[in-house]
Amino acid sequence: MQSSTIKSSRWGGVLATLLLAVSTLAVAGPNGIKVGVSSTPQIESLQIAVKEAKAQGLNVELVEFSDWNTPNAALANGDIDVNYFQHIPFLENAKKQGGYDFVPIAPGTIMKIGLYSHKWKSFAQIPVGGKVAIAGDPVNGGRGLLLLEKAGLIKLKPGLGYKATIQDIVANPRKLQIVQLEASQLARSLDDVDLAQGYPSFLKLAGDNPDNALLFDGLENKIYALQWVVRKQDVNNAQIRRFIAIYQQSKQVRASLDKVFGKLYAPAWL
Repeated sequence: MQSSTIKSSRWGGVLATLLLAVSTLAVAGPNGIKVGVSSTPQIESLQIAVKEAKAQGLNVELVEFSDWNTPNAALANGDIDVNYFQHIPFLENAKKQGGYDFVPIAPGTIMKIGLYSHKWKSFAQIPVGGKVAIAGDPVNGGRGLLLLEKAGLIKLKPGLGYKATIQDIVANPRKLQIVQLEASQLARSLDDVDLAQGYPSFLKLAGDNPDNALLFDGLENKIYALQWVVRKQDVNNAQIRRFIAIYQQSKQVRASLDKVFGKLYAPAWL
């Protein structure tokens, strides 16, 4: 990873984006763009696309964030030109809560998520009153609840899909204690809970094998594909679209994703 193309942000909220604007102002220039990304192993494939873009005369700076709130605040403030970390349900919720005028302009990868345990080999072993961790944000938490229902551990009100919340659980025969954590922390909670929702990227960062889920959701629902998201005025920005095309068409990018994620991902643009 080259430090000249990635800047880390460990802050949250609007103050973080203001500081980021000061520290990165005028870096990209007229022949470049700034891309906000999440701190995950997907960075490797994006780095490859950055190098290929530079060889073609397009300068791209990756601005790395450690949370899922600051990238949208940074985009709204104009500190970055595009972000790439969220799927459509998450984006729609963020637009509703933050009043953002954002547009998804192209799909990226779609990742499986799973239910993982360091303590048990099957759902049948999970004890009455066991502790289960799911994502704390509304959309990804709902996705976790759907997995728990698929596993036969709970039952939800019908028809809610990923919009389900803990309050929508209508049956919990094992009296599971469901706790909500920031999605990036779920992988590190596995020693403290009986079962946790998990994401391949964060499991790899935590040193776990993401292939070892007790249950996966599928790759068929492309509503969960990551999106390249811009402000409305940048929908037709030629540089942004050129970089996305480089990313999507690069054989080296695909090889990197295949190496890192194997069968746990799919390119949603195909």
